[in-house]
Amino acid sequence: MIGRKLKDRYEIQEHLGEGSTATVYKALDTRLGRTVALKVLLSHVRDTTRRRFFQEATAAAQLNHPNIMAIYDVGEDDDYQFLVVEYVDGSPLTYYIPSPTETVINLGAQIARALNYAHNRSIIHRDIKPANIKVTPDGDIKIMDLGLALPREAMRVTADGMVIGTPAYLSPEQAQGHPLDHRTDIYSLGIVLYEMVTGHLPFDADEIPALLLQQVRQPPPPPRLIKPDLPIELERVILRTLEKNPVRRYPNGDALAQALVECQEKEKKHDTQGTASVRPEAPKPPLKRDRPMIRVMLADDHTMIRRMLSNYLETLGDFVVVGEAGDGETALKQTLALLPDVLLLDLNMPGKGGLEILPSIRAEAPNVKVLVLTGREEDWYIMRAMRAGAHGYILKSSGEGDLKDSIIKVTQGHMVLGQGVAEKIVTGLIGDGTSLNVTERQILLYVAAGEENAAIAAHLQLSQSAVIETLAQLMDKLHASDRYAAALIALRDGLISLNELHDL
Repeated sequence: MIGRKLKDRYEIQEHLGEGSTATVYKALDTRLGRTVALKVLLSHVRDTTRRRFFQEATAAAQLNHPNIMAIYDVGEDDDYQFLVVEYVDGSPLTYYIPSPTETVINLGAQIARALNYAHNRSIIHRDIKPANIKVTPDGDIKIMDLGLALPREAMRVTADGMVIGTPAYLSPEQAQGHPLDHRTDIYSLGIVLYEMVTGHLPFDADEIPALLLQQVRQPPPPPRLIKPDLPIELERVILRTLEKNPVRRYPNGDALAQALVECQEKEKKHDTQGTASVRPEAPKPPLKRDRPMIRVMLADDHTMIRRMLSNYLETLGDFVVVGEAGDGETALKQTLALLPDVLLLDLNMPGKGGLEILPSIRAEAPNVKVLVLTGREEDWYIMRAMRAGAHGYILKSSGEGDLKDSIIKVTQGHMVLGQGVAEKIVTGLIGDGTSLNVTERQILLYVAAGEENAAIAAHLQLSQSAVIETLAQLMDKLHASDRYAAALIALRDGLISLNELHDL
């Protein structure tokens, strides 16, 4: 494409980058003699993506703001469809992560005011993130890529209920596919501000569903836990932008920009006054505790989750985190060495998982209470953990108050079943009380994998007659018409799991 002239006007000079929907080139508008950027649509994209691409032209054409990338033209040349947009010479905002407080406030206020301008014209961006924002050599913000922007009167390209955007920066309402208003951009900007001051995202997970769940349910760890010298006023501003309920966020971009500027003014006033003349308070004597601290061990392979759990528990005053582990082997060794009061145990970890080490912990450290804290809500996982001796089972989607209460209850000797877990057991969704022994489960797993009786007998070192007899008993126990129906019923009722099937 270099050297080609589209519409006999736009001479392509340089390849700038490529995304999932378009290739971006630097070009010369030979008619006006100015440098522009061409976003050339890729030929393989779907019709919905094509419509969204040109929706960007409709959205951006309504905006004329120094901090928002301008659109000049839309065109087609042979098989090439393209947008002609302002060429922005600058660095992505990614280069400013992390940044000093003054830089965060300056750039954040610019972004907020530009968004306010767009919102007043009924345009919401829906994909605010560092990669879509540039900083010019003069320090001016340019909001880029309005490909997901939605004018109020535009026909919606994506159906209601469809999640679209970048998962790490999605608002809770966006993550749930709910209708959006301008406050979704306020939340996404809050994620950007958080990342700029700390160098970390407030929510992080390897799997997108887990990340979306954090956006919806998990409060962000206060930024000062990561950056203790952050001004408390700026922390309050950022946390307000990250409120789960849009009503509690700043009502508009101008209000957010004003709050950021006031943070800077308070900081300057504080620096001017100094602290030399302030007499420090005498240290207060430690409070006497009515009960001892509860010693907690954390076992989860996600570093951010362990950090959030540790920060939350230790701010409550009733708990002390005595150890952490990111894999099953380390969790087992540390639990036996430290003998905590409670082990918070995830099921899926590298090497040995939580289910594999649970029997050893119960046998070798019987006084340690094991509270399973996991995202796995399948019936089979719940039943297997409880049979292996777990004292409780709660989901990571539970609220912080539920977690605190659950830890206290298991230390008191209670069995704890979190919301969603108790309902499964109480309502009988985990089968009808049917249980299988090890041999029965293994036979059904091999049946589900498509193995014949002779092969199953060889795998399990049984006689074929024993396999046939056991299958007959299973068909009767599960009220199944044949061996394959028995395997399907066992999968449906959580007596065997797909994960085990994949591990054969």
